[in-house]
Amino acid sequence: MNVSKQEQRVLHALAQGGSIYHRFDERGAIIEIDCVNRDGWRLDDCTMGVFKKLRKRRLIGSLGGGPYRITRAGLMAVRAQLDQR
Repeated sequence: MNVSKQEQRVLHALAQGGSIYHRFDERGAIIEIDCVNRDGWRLDDCTMGVFKKLRKRRLIGSLGGGPYRITRAGLMAVRAQLDQR
């Protein structure tokens, strides 16, 4: 599966324990998202377009209205990267 560089960055942060928090409008549509890694830092690469692509491909998912996390398909799609700490 072809995954862009921005999508790889987001999936890698989610694979390490991050999550995507979302806010709804009055109609129930998602209007704002915040991608946070496991350390609490906000990821700027996670735009609404990247979020919609990942959700459409079912690489991320939400259970019970909670934050979006990586799915098993997302784990299979992400390439291994060194953690540069």
